[in-house]
Amino acid sequence: MSSVGIAKIEKIRKRIRLCDYLVVAQLYLKDDFLLKRELSADDIKPRLLGHWGTCHGINVAYSNLKTRFADNPNFSFILGPGHGFPALQANLWLDGELAKIDPKATLDEAGLEYVCRNFSWPDGFPSHASPITPGVITEGGELGYALANAYGFSLGHPEKITAVLIGDGELETATGIDSLNLYNLLDGSNNGTVLPILHLNGYKISAPSIYARKSERELNELIRGFGFTPYWVGEDVEDFQLKLNDNIKAPFYIMKTEKGEGGPNRHHQAHQIPLKEPRNNPDELEQLKEWLRSYRVEELIEDVFATNNNGEKDDR
Repeated sequence: MSSVGIAKIEKIRKRIRLCDYLVVAQLYLKDDFLLKRELSADDIKPRLLGHWGTCHGINVAYSNLKTRFADNPNFSFILGPGHGFPALQANLWLDGELAKIDPKATLDEAGLEYVCRNFSWPDGFPSHASPITPGVITEGGELGYALANAYGFSLGHPEKITAVLIGDGELETATGIDSLNLYNLLDGSNNGTVLPILHLNGYKISAPSIYARKSERELNELIRGFGFTPYWVGEDVEDFQLKLNDNIKAPFYIMKTEKGEGGPNRHHQAHQIPLKEPRNNPDELEQLKEWLRSYRVEELIEDVFATNNNGEKDDR
């Protein structure tokens, strides 16, 4: 394995942090999206709808993959847990992809406000991935089909590289687990490469997931039995990048992160909305302020806006 530059590692870490912030802003805020003043109850959406629990893991996976395959026009990403849509939308906005289908989603402060305010809002963006999202062909609330879709997408296209993020609860579905057999059926020079990533965050909604309760050895042997080589990755960006660069046949990435990582402490593993009443509960409003401030968005966003104003963007 080759080394990974410090600047690249820091860039990925900052991207994850920014996208995590954008998720929280989408879930909660209808004003003061960059915390330019003291957040008040009036800045909070009156109805909170969305999923926080899986979003940090989505940002970890997407940020690492986007960096690794930035120069490959044949790279695609398929998201299994589409209920984590605010994370996907944060990344699509940051890369300028959302603006291609929605001119209001510009890579500036106005565009950021537009995306955050209109998430789970009447006539705005839905809480789940939907066909209006760039590249999405199915509704994001139906789990189990992601890996099968990835293999189907690669049929007859050897130039394609398709990464697919699979929720650990999702892999418990009959379609999800049976799709692991597709590697043996579709491996060959006439088809593209599929990179499965199991998001092992421990829970499906609030119940423990089966695969998170298996030992590392048990899970490794299960994955090997389907013909894959298991690779464990997580929050360590350098390790993630090294393993993505390690050229080995049939990798299967097991990405272990905590469900709801980065959220308020007593709601750490929340599936949907961690703080449910910040408009009406002063204690929850203070927790939300602390949560949002913890990302230090002011250290991140000006570089994004400045890059956009220069008319250039480098995802590497």
